[in-house]
Amino acid sequence: MAKLVSKTYGDALFEVALEKNQLDEFLDEVKAAQTAIEENKELFKLMSHPKIVKEEKIKIITDIFTGKVSEELVGLLRMIVDKGHFEQVDRVFTYFIDEVKEYKNIGTAYVTSAMELSDAQKAAVEKRLLETTKYVKFEMHYDVDSELIGGMVIRIGDRVVDSSVRTKLYDLTRELSKIQLKAGECAS
Repeated sequence: MAKLVSKTYGDALFEVALEKNQLDEFLDEVKAAQTAIEENKELFKLMSHPKIVKEEKIKIITDIFTGKVSEELVGLLRMIVDKGHFEQVDRVFTYFIDEVKEYKNIGTAYVTSAMELSDAQKAAVEKRLLETTKYVKFEMHYDVDSELIGGMVIRIGDRVVDSSVRTKLYDLTRELSKIQLKAGECAS
């Protein structure tokens, strides 16, 4: 249900942004609204409170965002509140942001390495990803996990490339156990 809600509202906003030829403007507004909502925990509590009537919640959202973001985004927020889906607003925004990035061929890559990568290594990884994918630009996120021992794991969407030493050792151990099992079977 949550995925359907985020897709429905996210697609609607994306279509309006495309029609108005304002993808970048809507993207900036959505990011700003998402940050404002994330940083204001009291607003989220207020919008989720069962004793506050829907009309009051709509008025609060309208008062907060009117004049700061487009009428279309205020309208979307009002509709989300009216339909009782405010708890999904972050997912709606994230879905929209992902749709805009995909449309503009901007990939998001999560790179985990065993040690901190130098700037030159980071540039080489990004260059290689640009050469081997459809994307024209990447938002790169780097992390260090010493348990990888060596190598790296790269995740782009639902695709994962794992060249870590830890995984290679695990695969080798599995293969060796299969060989031992087959040798044991023959000995019986």
